[in-house]
Amino acid sequence: MTSTSGPRTPREISEDLTRTVLDYDPTAAEVLGLRPGSSDVPDYSPERHDQLVDDLTGLRVELDAATADGAPPLPAEEQRAARLLRERIDTFRTAPMHSELNNLFSPVQKLRTMLILAPRATPDDWAVLGKRLGRIEESLTGYRASLAAAAGQGTGAAPRQVETVIAQIRDSDAWFRGLADVAPPALHAEVGAAAGRAADAMRALGGYLTDTYLPAVQDRPDGVGADAYLVGARYFNGSDLDLAEAYAYGWEEFHRLYAELSALAPQIRPGSTPREAMDHLKQHGEAVEGEENIRVWLQEFMDRAISELDGTHFDLADRVKQVESMIAPPGGAAAAHYTPPSHDFSRPGRTWLPTMGETRFPTWDLVTTWYHEGVPGHHLQLAQWRHVADTLSTFQVTVGQVSACVEGWALYAERLADELGLLTDPAHRLGYLSEQTLRAARVIIDIGMHLRLRIPAGAGFHDGEIWTPALATEFMLAHTGMEPAYAESEITRYLGVPGQAISYKLGERAWLAGRDAARAARGDAFDLKTWHMKALSLGSLGLDDLADELAAL
Repeated sequence: MTSTSGPRTPREISEDLTRTVLDYDPTAAEVLGLRPGSSDVPDYSPERHDQLVDDLTGLRVELDAATADGAPPLPAEEQRAARLLRERIDTFRTAPMHSELNNLFSPVQKLRTMLILAPRATPDDWAVLGKRLGRIEESLTGYRASLAAAAGQGTGAAPRQVETVIAQIRDSDAWFRGLADVAPPALHAEVGAAAGRAADAMRALGGYLTDTYLPAVQDRPDGVGADAYLVGARYFNGSDLDLAEAYAYGWEEFHRLYAELSALAPQIRPGSTPREAMDHLKQHGEAVEGEENIRVWLQEFMDRAISELDGTHFDLADRVKQVESMIAPPGGAAAAHYTPPSHDFSRPGRTWLPTMGETRFPTWDLVTTWYHEGVPGHHLQLAQWRHVADTLSTFQVTVGQVSACVEGWALYAERLADELGLLTDPAHRLGYLSEQTLRAARVIIDIGMHLRLRIPAGAGFHDGEIWTPALATEFMLAHTGMEPAYAESEITRYLGVPGQAISYKLGERAWLAGRDAARAARGDAFDLKTWHMKALSLGSLGLDDLADELAAL
């Protein structure tokens, strides 16, 4: 896109940034549905990443010129776009996207997600999928080169992350090899052979990680330290955070929420602690048997939520109302998650439940989780962004996404459900308070583990000791409803993606502050439904801007 009246505007520059990022990472294009029919795969080689950094630097120079003193004044929407653009360019330049290794956001999981979301409706779709499968080895070859370079420079992943990814590769082998099982007969052999080559390439990566990479990083600590943590925190939160303040806030929220949990637990089982009440609900509370039955239960849950909320607290377009409940294939992390609709809504938004081999699913904590993942959480925000994309830049509603803005809204959505009286069942409210407590605990242990902070005196849990992964796991098991395997997966996630886990609670704080300020400014004229729809139509914002922009609505 080129401006006809001089230098390009920030939103015009952001279109170039979107293309630059999607050229580098076709997995993101598949998630967003922006390049249908493409068989591209990422080039994760060090050389390609160097080229990305050069391209980003050139865009940053152009943006600085467009916003320099003496440049023509910009309207508010351009100023907002410029702030997000500047912040995201800087974080993208420092993010090691080509050499990440963790259980949630690294190339192994991105390639898997790309294949999960690939269309399979027509023979042409299957042909494209076959081409992509045939190129997985090419992508992983570049990834191995970047992993080797990072390990050689002393910036490789810690052993915990490596061992987890090795296990994920092993667990997903059968899924890879079965991708062609329902392919059209004319393409079955071709796609099947490509799937086999992709599985072999993944298995070879697992072998490299086991035999070569893991021995090279045996001395790497789990935590990354303050400097690297601040880089990650900036990437996921869109702000240079005061980590001491955030750590103190996490403890404040944890104690407040745990007191509420402790008061509610005896309503579930007289005389019980929160953990005892949660364990009781797991064994004796409402539960759904079978994968397909829980998938249907969650679908019906989201359909009811849309029916109850549309027209009262939100005004939803018909295409925003479409959301699908899915069961996640094996080989991923334990947490439920969401994938947004394609840009043109040809693929709906989807929630994903990892079953982790279970066949019985207690619902006490799934209710608040699906308010978070589905409606009114991730689905309403990200689908609404796509619905109003023509009023924003493509960048603001796609690759410019900031975790604190998105996860903060989803956690706000859980609180909204509670405020609206949708969690009056004591079991469901216990699930809500447990999940809120978890998000406060994430702030504490994410910062605590990476910075090796001491647990404050009077905390009531190993006072004065330095945070370790073992203490963090113990803390989670004592104060939330997590099972040991899930807690281990979560701790591994926090250690592998520094700064992401804190974005939920810090983002929610900004959403609440913005709403409270807007309500105070407008008084009796404040209308929550109107505010919600304006807020959901802003596009992505970092914490440096989020509360102020929300307050002005």
